[in-house]
Amino acid sequence: MLNALRIALLPFSYLYGLIIRTRNSFFDKNWFKEKRINAKVVSIGNISVGGSGKTPATIYVSQLLKDAGFKIGVLSRGYRRETKGFLFVSDGKKIISDVESAGDEIVLTASELKAPAAVSEKRVEGAEKLLRRADIDVLVLDDAFQHRWIHRDVDIVTIDQRFLMKTGKLEQNFLPSGEMREPFSSLDRSDIIVVNRKFSDKKEIPSKLKKYFDGKSVFCARYKNAGIFDVKSQTSFSLEEFSGQKSLIVCGIARPFSFLHSLENNGIDFTNKLIFGDHKNYTNKEIQLIRKKFYETNAYSVLTTQKDAVKLSQFSKELDDIDIYYLKIELVIQNEEKFKKLILDKINKK
Repeated sequence: MLNALRIALLPFSYLYGLIIRTRNSFFDKNWFKEKRINAKVVSIGNISVGGSGKTPATIYVSQLLKDAGFKIGVLSRGYRRETKGFLFVSDGKKIISDVESAGDEIVLTASELKAPAAVSEKRVEGAEKLLRRADIDVLVLDDAFQHRWIHRDVDIVTIDQRFLMKTGKLEQNFLPSGEMREPFSSLDRSDIIVVNRKFSDKKEIPSKLKKYFDGKSVFCARYKNAGIFDVKSQTSFSLEEFSGQKSLIVCGIARPFSFLHSLENNGIDFTNKLIFGDHKNYTNKEIQLIRKKFYETNAYSVLTTQKDAVKLSQFSKELDDIDIYYLKIELVIQNEEKFKKLILDKINKK
């Protein structure tokens, strides 16, 4: 059924591809001009929709820059937020905006980094406004590979390894029949490519795609489990403490395979689960469904992702009688020192 729908949408994918290639050529020929801002810029993005690990990569790179002594800020589009325009999310000390207004990803990122953050569909305008509100010398753009109006000093692209393995399949067509936002040839303008294997074993890049990676700075990344945390108290627990326990798994992220795979590998029972779509906006309807499923299955607790936990924490009163935990993951880069040096060299370049 899904493949039939993808095939039916192919004509629109051809049109989408034509528009993207035309737009990119206008930038390449300098007919569309990018604008510089009064700060160094690092962009984290991808060439396909969802599930490549942009948020963990944004946190990782931002922390790397903070540790190197830079004053960083983060700017995101604020995907699926309920507002429009520029919105100041964090002053670096506290979160000023709620999840509904700002979006889950930027609230999670700002909370982890304790750094100034904002959302804006227009990146140049948003960057300039954020720079006026906070003392920043390096701006990290979350999900900005396609936002070419703003100049960047480092362009990092994250790619899900499982997606790379789908050569010849409909998923590697342009939107809307496939999941490609840009062609693989667009990787040519990236400075760094991060292939995220998540919790899977490392695999070689398919031969049909190798030409797009030749001569590029390619790094392999994986996820590591940083523990399970209580949403209410932020108390941390080891995964072993949840092994064999019957939890209700709640998940609303793109490509939840790696999350479920990690639970399985650590002996956590995920038989009872509620899987929602990516960036799920939870309402009282979903909260009541969670409550119903929790008590019907006699679950020990609710176990979710960190991104979902940000949104579920808004319903603390409605879920007060249920213990809710989230699995925290962190990105690990192979050849970390080389990765760090490459970024810092580009940032420090005059």
